[in-house]
Amino acid sequence: MTTDSLIDAAERLATLRDSIDRAARLTDRSGDAINLIAVSKTHDADAIRPLLHAGQRIFGENRVQEAQDKWPALREEFSGVELHLVGQLQSNKAADAVALFDVIHGLDRPSLLTALAKAMDAAGKRVPCFIQVNIGAEEQKGGAPVADTPALIAAARDADIPILGLMCVPPADIEAAPFFALLAKMAREEGLPRLSMGMSGDYETAIMLGATDIRVGTALFGQRPSPARPVPASGRGMLRNSRAK
Repeated sequence: MTTDSLIDAAERLATLRDSIDRAARLTDRSGDAINLIAVSKTHDADAIRPLLHAGQRIFGENRVQEAQDKWPALREEFSGVELHLVGQLQSNKAADAVALFDVIHGLDRPSLLTALAKAMDAAGKRVPCFIQVNIGAEEQKGGAPVADTPALIAAARDADIPILGLMCVPPADIEAAPFFALLAKMAREEGLPRLSMGMSGDYETAIMLGATDIRVGTALFGQRPSPARPVPASGRGMLRNSRAK
């Protein structure tokens, strides 16, 4: 970890915080009311440490296994870390997620609800969750259908799972504002106070439409590392990186 990396992380964080403050003021809120979740998926511990030194304490990971590999040691090194699972969660990983994460954003189906309730009962702890809504009705994305969301919220409450609010990922390449507005309306109707919505490209819009939790990766870390393609079995060919999402 170099002095330059520490300075760069502090500058990125300060710039983002200024932007959050400006967007929040447009809705008569303070930027301090917005939870900035630094999405550190695919970034190793050395890339995360500069942001921790800069004061960032809320981080998001997409995969349970990746978080298990990085965060226990980082939490021993830095106090006050709050870790959010912001990606899809398989039911067979529910117990691991309950053990590691402070907040889960991807509760989106009855089978996962059952697995999480069982894991929380066994662990003797309740992990707050967001209900993920498939706000754009996209087949390739996770999330509860809009029409099924009230029933899932009711079932979660019956299972004594703390529900903080709603979460969504709007369709790409379409104006996000209508989807954020719909999610905010759904949350109001259910009496839920928090909205996990907005990423690096649209967090300002999300804040102006009521976001309380934004999930930002690229604006803080830069482009994610691309996974390397495997070398052909013959040994011939070059190792090439696939293009980052």
